[in-house]
Amino acid sequence: MFHSAHSRRHWPTLLLSVLFSLNGLDLSAQLFHQDSLKLIARQFAFTEGPAVDKAGDIYFTDQPNNKIWKYSTKGQLSLFKDSAGRANGLYFNHQGQLLACADEKNEIWSISKDGQVTVLLTAIDGKKLNGPNDIWADKKGGIYFTDPFYLRDYWTRKKPEIAGQKVYYLPPGKAKKPIVVADDVSKPNGIVGSPDGRYLYVADIERNKTYRYTIESDGKLSGQAYRSGI
Repeated sequence: MFHSAHSRRHWPTLLLSVLFSLNGLDLSAQLFHQDSLKLIARQFAFTEGPAVDKAGDIYFTDQPNNKIWKYSTKGQLSLFKDSAGRANGLYFNHQGQLLACADEKNEIWSISKDGQVTVLLTAIDGKKLNGPNDIWADKKGGIYFTDPFYLRDYWTRKKPEIAGQKVYYLPPGKAKKPIVVADDVSKPNGIVGSPDGRYLYVADIERNKTYRYTIESDGKLSGQAYRSGI
């Protein structure tokens, strides 16, 4: 159950796993039958960040091997991008651009259909991000992302430059600066918004809680509620 951070009211249990990559799905339909599951490939080291484009093709990262893969609706597995910035979480925005948390250099990327990268964010007030982990975009083009600190063996730095592990919102438009929308978390990890854009869900892996926030018109968050367990 979700609990208000202030009043501790009970909220209906929500099936968060449905929200993560299947926002356009008819939730009245059964997702799959257990006997329909099949192994696609086993060459990956650690898969992360599944994201679905408008055609229904699935993109996901093999973070240790620094690659982004594509699994098409025709059942074809192909390499979408090599040297993928150690991408972790992915999400397609409403313009069809693939957004990525590229933590090799602690950046937020936008990737075109042909694999060309545009760096959207690399630092805040001259300080490197901790290590962007997961990402979600609203219908306005704004971007929410989590920024926990997991020390990587491919980094030269050994400690964070920004105090605290927070959730940020990058407003749409050029030269916009990200704002902190949640600092009442310990180590934010997974993030996703509801299909109607009303709520944002954030998994706090250190506290073993999933938080729900109301998304305000300016992109800021209010009304934290939580569910124990991730």
